[in-house]
Amino acid sequence: MTDDEAIALALAEAQACVARGEVPVGAVLLASDGTFLARNGNRILEYRDPTAHAEMLVLRAGAAALRNERLTGTSLFVSLEPCAMCAGALALARVGRLVFAAEDAKGGAVLHGPRYFEQPTCHHKPVVSRGGDPAAAGEMLKDFFRARRQGLAQNQDGA
Repeated sequence: MTDDEAIALALAEAQACVARGEVPVGAVLLASDGTFLARNGNRILEYRDPTAHAEMLVLRAGAAALRNERLTGTSLFVSLEPCAMCAGALALARVGRLVFAAEDAKGGAVLHGPRYFEQPTCHHKPVVSRGGDPAAAGEMLKDFFRARRQGLAQNQDGA
């Protein structure tokens, strides 16, 4: 699978989240040879699990597929810049590469916030790059939260 195919699949996973009412974030994990390992989107509400971020779910599935908690040489493709929890999990899993589409100025921890991989306590830093269509990924999130705010406002007006 190519990088472009993987990031497109991550964006498709993010879009599928919208139908489930989840924040639209999707992730895909590839083995070191480019073989597909896992894909998923956020399932926090569905699983009632605050750790059920797309990245965490594919890391778990990838570790199970490889029968190893170390995901050395793998590549993770995500529609949105990972948060601190997910960045920490990437480092602990020794993921080789991280490719993400949209930046997250509020919750991101790679280019924003704590800049997790730049901390002296971070023992592994994946190669980080951008991929896909950041504008489209960002618009998907903006549209989701705009619709959510409108729904809340309508509920408050009707109550």
